[in-house]
Amino acid sequence: MSSKREELTFLSCGDTCAAWLYPPIADEGARPVIVMAHGLTGTRRDRLGAFAARFSAAGIAALVFDYRGFGDSTGEPDLYEPSRQLDDWRAAIAFARSLPGIDAERVATLGSSSGGGHALAAAAADRKVAAAISQVPMLDRETQSYDRAQNVIEEMKAAAAEGRYLPAVGQPHEAALISAPGAEVGWRRVVAIGDESRWRNRVSAAWLLGEPYRPIQHAASLHCPWLVCIAAGDQVAKPGPAIDAARRAPKGELRLYPGIDHFDIYDGPAHEAVVADEVEFLSRHLLGRNLCGTTKAGSELPRTS
Repeated sequence: MSSKREELTFLSCGDTCAAWLYPPIADEGARPVIVMAHGLTGTRRDRLGAFAARFSAAGIAALVFDYRGFGDSTGEPDLYEPSRQLDDWRAAIAFARSLPGIDAERVATLGSSSGGGHALAAAAADRKVAAAISQVPMLDRETQSYDRAQNVIEEMKAAAAEGRYLPAVGQPHEAALISAPGAEVGWRRVVAIGDESRWRNRVSAAWLLGEPYRPIQHAASLHCPWLVCIAAGDQVAKPGPAIDAARRAPKGELRLYPGIDHFDIYDGPAHEAVVADEVEFLSRHLLGRNLCGTTKAGSELPRTS
């Protein structure tokens, strides 16, 4: 296989999802694959390729896809529903298994932010998934790290009831899905250094009135190894619930990165630390290798009984 990424598409519920395949640099027969997607409105072009290229270099194929309605995929623009995105995960995993040169028994999932919850839920729903990674994960709708003013809450409820759209990110005083201090600046920096981003600051709000989405409920019974990479200074998603979930998972592995916030993992030293731990984890669980001489970049908290 070539190391150059390939432009691919697959179907999900009648729409077309755009994807990149990063083939593994090493061609040694059927290879493992990691299926990857962003959170909320994020797209494959928003720095996920930086992770995928490292996995490819380690000998693991990476399939990075856009949800329906986002990025380069078709479907109703900017329509967010957790169940809808989980359908896309199922379709992406099935597509990855069908690719030539891929070992269908060695498939992993990786997601960022709310995509970290999806990566957990998708793995829990498919006992053939071999490993999962959740980075800076939002595992429960109620685990945001910041408080909103009452007028902002009321404005968001009204938008949801009326079927309107809201900004995906905004300032703390604005009615946006993510409005933690510094979040808008952080995310726009990720978009700016991305790969000709197709991101739009617009997302449907009606899902806020639905049943709370709680992928954290799958942690305690997850069948496969699960790496949880947590920014200790995360102002978007509370670190505590994700730490507890990683400890509860039978095969959970926790990495905690001091001094970084939610969007810091996409470039610079924080990115290098996170991706190094992810490559080490995948090498053990998909390739059966221990990377001798390497150390874990993030700290690993001891389990409590």
